[in-house]
Amino acid sequence: MPATSTATVIEIDTPHGPARAHVTKVRGARGAVVLGHGAGGGVGAPDLALAAEVARAEKLSVALIEQPYRVAGRRSPAPAPQLDAAWIAVVAYLRTKTFKGLAVVCGGRSSGARVACRTASDTGAVGVLCLAFPLHPPGRPAATRQDELDGVTVPVLVVQGASDPFGMPAPGPSRSVVTVAGNHSLRSDREAVRTAVREWLSQVL
Repeated sequence: MPATSTATVIEIDTPHGPARAHVTKVRGARGAVVLGHGAGGGVGAPDLALAAEVARAEKLSVALIEQPYRVAGRRSPAPAPQLDAAWIAVVAYLRTKTFKGLAVVCGGRSSGARVACRTASDTGAVGVLCLAFPLHPPGRPAATRQDELDGVTVPVLVVQGASDPFGMPAPGPSRSVVTVAGNHSLRSDREAVRTAVREWLSQVL
């Protein structure tokens, strides 16, 4: 963590209970990155921590968001409309207070990436960072979520493990897909993940 950054935890009210933002503000930040966790995990996931580290090194402030169901101690995720509404409320708070005046990239890991895609327009994100986007449930390629990716009009980066059982998204007009070694955890090649995130963030922010 750069010496010019400060870390705080903020509780933010949402329509579905309090969310928690783990915020690192970088002095003189040129933008901000807001990331959400996966369905059954938390903000300590290795790929989220790595993306946050890269963002800070790029002189971007960072917020890692715990959805209200996690703050309440539940492991089972809330329904998608509740996740989206809570996320929109959190990003609105951060944009008007903590990250006021900064361009914001939204994103997350797995389920968190889906939320960021579905709400990209509502949050005013200038880009969406998807770590291990779950294109379809394992073994059910027909149940695709491609529409969630296709609905995003701002630049998108998908970093996907080559053997991810949740599928491999296709690139699109404003969507880059970087394939790295490993599966849904994105733990096998940290340097490849780091490089992909750094290069994309440097272009978007």
